[in-house]
Amino acid sequence: MSTRTTFASKHGFLARRRVLQTLQRLGLTGLLATGGVIFLIPFAWMLTTSVKPVDQIYQVPPVWIPREIHWNWYIEPWKEYGFLRYYRNTIIICAANQIGVLLSCSAAAFAFARLRFWKRDLLFVILLSTLMLPEQVTMIPMYVLYTRLHWIDTFKPLVIPTYFATNAFTVFLFRQYFMTISTEIDDAARIDGASIPDLYWRIILPLAKPALGVAAIMQFTYDWNSFFYPLIYLNTDDKFTVAIALRLLYSTLAIYTVQVVMAMTVVSIIPVLVLFFVAQRYFVQGIVVTGLKG
Repeated sequence: MSTRTTFASKHGFLARRRVLQTLQRLGLTGLLATGGVIFLIPFAWMLTTSVKPVDQIYQVPPVWIPREIHWNWYIEPWKEYGFLRYYRNTIIICAANQIGVLLSCSAAAFAFARLRFWKRDLLFVILLSTLMLPEQVTMIPMYVLYTRLHWIDTFKPLVIPTYFATNAFTVFLFRQYFMTISTEIDDAARIDGASIPDLYWRIILPLAKPALGVAAIMQFTYDWNSFFYPLIYLNTDDKFTVAIALRLLYSTLAIYTVQVVMAMTVVSIIPVLVLFFVAQRYFVQGIVVTGLKG
């Protein structure tokens, strides 16, 4: 009798535990779904506003489904304001910076993670300390330097520094990932006659695809949305980026401002979304492996 009682008690406990776990999962799912809907509301409003007629923009309560779809807000900026050149400029800067950041930061991280040299850890701490330095402190000295180099109103201030491992966070990210790769690979490669450049280019980098994916997404997103530094260094209209063009568009138009700006904003976020969905597997894997989670 006691055995049956113990079994029934244990069975009831397991049943209650399963119910509790199910309720917890449902609660967590509901919480995440609610948060997702809240974060999607501004995007939904931007999307519907980009195709609304003029008289429905400021209606209260807001009109979520417009009575007419006006696709001309997506067409006019390309014809009248030459938005194609702004996208071309932004793509050039993003592509050049992708190459610079991935190569220079991974090379610097390889040195900090796999090589032995004098005061290596101290130099790495100094590099990380630059993350605490406000950008406003270096703004004027860098502008003076670029002025003397005659780089103002060119893409050089926005591109060339990335080829010198100036992104300390990306160097840290790569180093954390490289530290997870067994050093026995280095010993085996050296026994086979591999040099340090061979070890970096042929062995370590191919194994670091998740970290490369994380760095590529973060750098592309930063460069694509960057407004402050292009505004400082670029002066002529034919060199402006998408972020500056959107602000210029907002200040030059009158009655159709909101619709056109929203339409171009929707178009501007498409490359970032495409890149994220294409490389999200590497993004998630890279964050988990490099220890940046939580």
